[in-house]
Amino acid sequence: MSTPNDVTPLMGSNGNATTTPEVDTRRRSQRRPIPPAQAPAAAATKAPAERKGRGKGKGKAAVEEEEAPEPQPLPAPITRLVPVQGLGCEAAVGSLVPSGSREFKLCSKHTEGKHPLHAIGFNFVDARYYDVFATAGGNRVTTYRGLPDGNLAVLQAYIDADDAQSFYTLSWASDLAGTPLLVAAGSNRVIRVINCATGKLFKSLIGHGGSINEIRTQPLKPSLFSSASKDESVRLWNVHTGICILIFAGTGGHRHDVLSVDFHPSDMHQIASCGIDNTVKIWSMKEFSPYVKKSFTWTDLPSKFPTKVVQFPLMTCVVHSNYVDCTRWLGDFILSKSVDNEIVLWEPKTKEHGASEGSIDVLQKYPVPDCDIWCIKFSCDFHFNQLAIGNREGKIYVWDVQTCPPELMTMLSSPQCKMTIRQTAVSFDGSTILACGEDGSIYRWDEVEHEAAKN
Repeated sequence: MSTPNDVTPLMGSNGNATTTPEVDTRRRSQRRPIPPAQAPAAAATKAPAERKGRGKGKGKAAVEEEEAPEPQPLPAPITRLVPVQGLGCEAAVGSLVPSGSREFKLCSKHTEGKHPLHAIGFNFVDARYYDVFATAGGNRVTTYRGLPDGNLAVLQAYIDADDAQSFYTLSWASDLAGTPLLVAAGSNRVIRVINCATGKLFKSLIGHGGSINEIRTQPLKPSLFSSASKDESVRLWNVHTGICILIFAGTGGHRHDVLSVDFHPSDMHQIASCGIDNTVKIWSMKEFSPYVKKSFTWTDLPSKFPTKVVQFPLMTCVVHSNYVDCTRWLGDFILSKSVDNEIVLWEPKTKEHGASEGSIDVLQKYPVPDCDIWCIKFSCDFHFNQLAIGNREGKIYVWDVQTCPPELMTMLSSPQCKMTIRQTAVSFDGSTILACGEDGSIYRWDEVEHEAAKN
């Protein structure tokens, strides 16, 4: 298979390209979930459209046979935790009347091509490049710089050698030397690691048995990232060594496609995942921290690393009655979105003695009209002050997530943008909001007090 096209380097550091493996790509038929028996019947009544081009069939998480994981103690019977009742107060629901506390102006629109754009994200890993962002769609990953005048400058483009590839997700990362990397994946089940200094492929990571729906980087150790897949598993990887460290799947794992995953911002050991089985699961990898440490010094083949399987989450939570397609930690709280037109802020109260213990307290709800299709993802600024999410009408809702009750600061719309917004990206300070979607375009909104918006 040929190597990617050469492009102009973005940053001056050396990276080594590796050979891209041949992979089997298959188109995914649209299907409804088969909810577990305990799931509310309402989950089967909605028919979210979208996401073409994923693999058919229901793959299981691949588990290495070289070394079986140590037996884990059988926890107490796993319970599906639902919100606690009778706490004395109901969840605060935000009003859809904008407060006008912040105003934004559409400064530029850039169309990449005819393929939909599924992912967009600023580089928060390296403070030197906070104005740099990337997009993913089709078989292309492109990096841009947001210019002071409100326009966008294309820096480089990686074109995957697999023409049938459809990238669904990307995340910024770095190796131990600090080289900026982009990790992207999608329909063909292979994770591509792109060296942003050279614009070329750095590594290809294989392991998942189905398309990959989301990748997230560990904010405290940007050489670690997690991936959520159709094969019902979440995997933890070391981008520096190419090792799959942990697989979160099995007895207590998800029972359908995993759509989203996120790392706790301060607790190195906790992650949250969610998916088509309507649940959010909170996992701990504290017991396996020696293997995480070992992954940084491993010198043998990545396939010989003693990958471990984590079968039991700390909690399995049912906060929504339908697909849960985006989850993010907000401190010790969790923001999660379903296809029921709202984002929910809730607190998981875990206990250390078993998966059957704990509770959920739903705190706030953020309505998002016309957001009843799956794989629309929200984003926050670096400090988690504001949240932006699009909908299938091309509108963007900007919420203040630090207020109670929730405050809708503004709603962004434009005659130029009428198609589904798949993902947003909020700049470091929240003054710029980017959006990408089904029409293959990038929209840049700047706060009116920003120089670009004034002009």
